[in-house]
Amino acid sequence: MLAHAFKPLMIKGRALLPVVQGGMGVGVSAHRLAGAVAREGAVGTVASVDLRHHHADLVERSKLTKDTAVLDALNCEALDREIQLARGLANGQGMIAVNVMKAVDSHVKLVQQACQSGADAIVMGAGLPFDLPDVTADYPNTALIPILSDVRGIAVVLKKWMKKGRKPDAIVIEHPAHAGGHLGATRLDDINNEKFEFERVLPETLALFDELGLSRDEIPLIVAGGVNSHEKVRRYLEMGASGVQLGTAFAVTEEGDAHPNFKAVLAGAQREDIVEFMSVAGLPARAVLTPWLKNYLNRESRLQGNAKADPARCTQGMNCLSVCGLRDGLAKVGQFCIDLKLAAAMRGEVSKGLFFRGADSLPFGDKIRPVRELIEYLLTGQKPAELAI
Repeated sequence: MLAHAFKPLMIKGRALLPVVQGGMGVGVSAHRLAGAVAREGAVGTVASVDLRHHHADLVERSKLTKDTAVLDALNCEALDREIQLARGLANGQGMIAVNVMKAVDSHVKLVQQACQSGADAIVMGAGLPFDLPDVTADYPNTALIPILSDVRGIAVVLKKWMKKGRKPDAIVIEHPAHAGGHLGATRLDDINNEKFEFERVLPETLALFDELGLSRDEIPLIVAGGVNSHEKVRRYLEMGASGVQLGTAFAVTEEGDAHPNFKAVLAGAQREDIVEFMSVAGLPARAVLTPWLKNYLNRESRLQGNAKADPARCTQGMNCLSVCGLRDGLAKVGQFCIDLKLAAAMRGEVSKGLFFRGADSLPFGDKIRPVRELIEYLLTGQKPAELAI
């Protein structure tokens, strides 16, 4: 394991590098990325949302049906395959986590499949995961890690879980002003609220632990969003965090599961190319202003004005989201099929895809480098010689 100056991240008795690779769907963080990160001794994450796109046979079988139950089963089969492949690549090192969005209608099935397939941890965001301890009751050795953004959300989840006799094995604290994809705020104008600042949330959470009778190192805190340098890693760990989580920086590594075009779009984006908008899932989101997104945002108000509840608008029959602006006629949120657009991005279709991305610059700029080099830089400050200034 890489030598570094920080304390290990302890989850379920495992000593890990204090670096977590965030879950990114559809298919952006699958077995190649998660396995490569875990092999280095860190936490690699498979995003559970619609992994069929990495398996041609499952895509072909999907074309034969619009039965939601059948499509859910195919997605679970894809998840099982990806977990097994990731575990093989990890070779017993690190930890393989599975990210499951609470907003996905089949989240219970995906959590159960992940546990059955041997995932080391379940990470859940995009909603408050009150039911996660119940869903995983038969798998006490699987770590449970909620993604939250402020101390109020952390307090609510902690108290609910503790009444069930379960505590999180770690908590990811995601900052909506910096993270990519779906954000931990309910409204666009709330993204920059100071209540999300790590300098505020970390001490407030540690004070909450005191109030609840928990030791301050009992539940590791992992900060996510805007972590793009060794200096930030050091600062956040000195502030009381036990680890850091990165998404976009890992998505553009050589081992990232998405198409090279996808990586080029994310790595080449400047701050002015990155925008926030309301996702079809009813949550604020952040992505690169590619041709499709620019066109969509120009038409958004008109599309929202024509919103209507119609099950037929889910042309794939997946009904992937519990709440879908397009299918359910919710005029204040997104009006497009998010699965189709994310899958197109993963395949590198720049003119058609939705390219989720964090707001900040990347550690290696627009360069595509291996996972090992990224982790080494984050923990030691050592950049590859050809990138060092």
